[in-house]
Amino acid sequence: MDAKTTSIVAYLSLIGLIIAFAAGDKEGAKFHLNQALVITLFSLLGVIPIVGTIWSLFMVVCWILGLIAAINQEEKPVPLIGGIKIIK
Repeated sequence: MDAKTTSIVAYLSLIGLIIAFAAGDKEGAKFHLNQALVITLFSLLGVIPIVGTIWSLFMVVCWILGLIAAINQEEKPVPLIGGIKIIK
């Protein structure tokens, strides 16, 4: 897969993220792989009662912003959690 396809697939689901890590262009899509992983991990905080609902909505917005950036081949970090680097 090329970098654009890898970036888009990483945002589609957890399975897509795993496929993007395994079969995609890791160097070209490293930014979006990191963003998708951070969004996925922070989405797990949505199970917290009351606050989790608001957090889940925020994560959906972050996911949409990340997906749009991947489609447009831009490296714009998502709000609040975009600066976190898991993949170096």
